[in-house]
Amino acid sequence: MDTPTSTSTPYEQLSLYIDGRFLAADGRKEQDVVNPATGAVFAKLPHATREDVDLALAAAGKAFQSWRFTSPLERGKVLRRVAELIRERAPAIARNITLDQGKPLAEALLEVQTCAEHAEWHAEECRRIYGRVIPPRAETVRQLVIREPIGVCAAFTPWNFPFNQALRKAVAALGAGCTLILKGPEDSPSAVVALARIFHDAGLPAGCLNIVWGVPSEVSSHLIASPIVRKISFTGSTTVGKQLAGLAGAQMKRMTMELGGHSPVLVFEDADVEPAARFLARTKTRNAGQVCMAPSRFYVHEKAYDRFVDAFASIYGSLKVGDGLAEDTQMGPLAHERRVGSMESLVADARARGAQVVCGGERLSRDGFFFAPTLLTGVPDDARLMIEEPFGPVVPVTKFSTTDEVLARANSLPYGLASFVFTNSIATAHHVSNRLEAGMVSINHFGLALAETPLGGVKDSGMGSEGGAETFDGYLVTKFISQASLVP
Repeated sequence: MDTPTSTSTPYEQLSLYIDGRFLAADGRKEQDVVNPATGAVFAKLPHATREDVDLALAAAGKAFQSWRFTSPLERGKVLRRVAELIRERAPAIARNITLDQGKPLAEALLEVQTCAEHAEWHAEECRRIYGRVIPPRAETVRQLVIREPIGVCAAFTPWNFPFNQALRKAVAALGAGCTLILKGPEDSPSAVVALARIFHDAGLPAGCLNIVWGVPSEVSSHLIASPIVRKISFTGSTTVGKQLAGLAGAQMKRMTMELGGHSPVLVFEDADVEPAARFLARTKTRNAGQVCMAPSRFYVHEKAYDRFVDAFASIYGSLKVGDGLAEDTQMGPLAHERRVGSMESLVADARARGAQVVCGGERLSRDGFFFAPTLLTGVPDDARLMIEEPFGPVVPVTKFSTTDEVLARANSLPYGLASFVFTNSIATAHHVSNRLEAGMVSINHFGLALAETPLGGVKDSGMGSEGGAETFDGYLVTKFISQASLVP
């Protein structure tokens, strides 16, 4: 197999995947795929026609009638083979993610490799979808509660972690006994096509997984309106999530939503300040800050503020920014040209409100979609950067004085996905973790998104969880069976 850096490794042959068949363009409308490191078009992605989407719906509906009754052992066997193939093909998949999404190759490789754990976790957990027996009121009655797969699911996944997000939804739906139609990110499509090939080669029956591409609003509205689809899963922005939730709610369809975040970071006076700052600088670098759980609002105790800023800036301001395929690159480009404009707008607004630029603050003068790692201090709470999810390498840092004050500020936004706390006080950690309005709290490290842990938010950051023991909850319905013996 070629090494990850080999230029001879071919880019994924992009296609649809419907009822066990890979469908190329063949006259279908096509969309440009752009390399964010150069701004150049290097591939074409075929869009599904309305007839293609209807074929996918019919295939998923037909396949569900048999897949739903397969043994969990059989479903687990497929998922374990998926894990094996992920590990075998990770280098080539990672290189293609770097080409169409932009992240450094090492990050792309890690994204793919860790997905094998998610496949294995779901292979084991699907054997533990238990029901229960309820003691009856009469000896001639038997009362059972069983959990059944909800049906055909439609999933919509984002461009920032194209393999990870698609894989997580696929293994949850398929492990539960559901079938799936997945619309991945048109901007970074190679990973999703590679995933379809993995499931195909792992022996998944035709129709259980289908991949379609197209104009997002057109595909999503058509899928959600179909009576064949009984559940939707979406990861993406809060704005789009609410639109899809409205469509699904009108049809009384189950939803799992992992939406936007603006994760507060609380650094207390008693924390290991300099190590925390250096750790956060490296964490924020990941995927150029294009991570829904990324630390993004930094509140630092006034007595630790200067030390934190100095330590953070020493790492963040010296990062090597470049093409993700270059060995010395520490941070790659943003995924789209529009993201660069968003960073410029957020920085300009913060500066107009009195913030100071410690490092970065502008786009880099080169081909591609590059923005310098940026640290701003003295950012007021009414700056857009403190209110809107930045989704990029721009970091606002501000001071706080008391615990009650910082909790009020951290909880002031409608977001509630992830949060981070740095302290050496058990009492502070306990108090703050109980009062932060977030679906996930990570104390003194980044401990999120593991296969065995639930991932999900509260408030405008979504509903439901993926991963952990909760992973199948959104894909199962509860059925109560009461059976009586006829009295002779």
